[in-house]
Amino acid sequence: MYAIVDIAGKQYKVRENDRLYIPRQQTEIDKKIKFDKVLLIGNDDKVKVGKPVVKGASVTAQVLDHVKGDKVIVFKKKRRKGYRVKNGHRQPFTQIEVQSIKAGR
Repeated sequence: MYAIVDIAGKQYKVRENDRLYIPRQQTEIDKKIKFDKVLLIGNDDKVKVGKPVVKGASVTAQVLDHVKGDKVIVFKKKRRKGYRVKNGHRQPFTQIEVQSIKAGR
């Protein structure tokens, strides 16, 4: 069984025991998060599509860690002016593990 879930404005395809990185959530480590915006639930032979969400469906996940992504370098320069700026950015993520997918109605 798999599900398409909307988490913080992004869509993720999840299965049970999947580990994925989502935008930073304000939840403590080892706590459970419940996502109610399930857009689609698929099984081997049936697919249930929501309008816009599947009623009664939810995905439960456990927070494993809060991490930062890879560094992205931002470099600005204007030729012949002596203007150079170099900045770096690391996006914060939350690592979760999907525990269960509830199908709903």
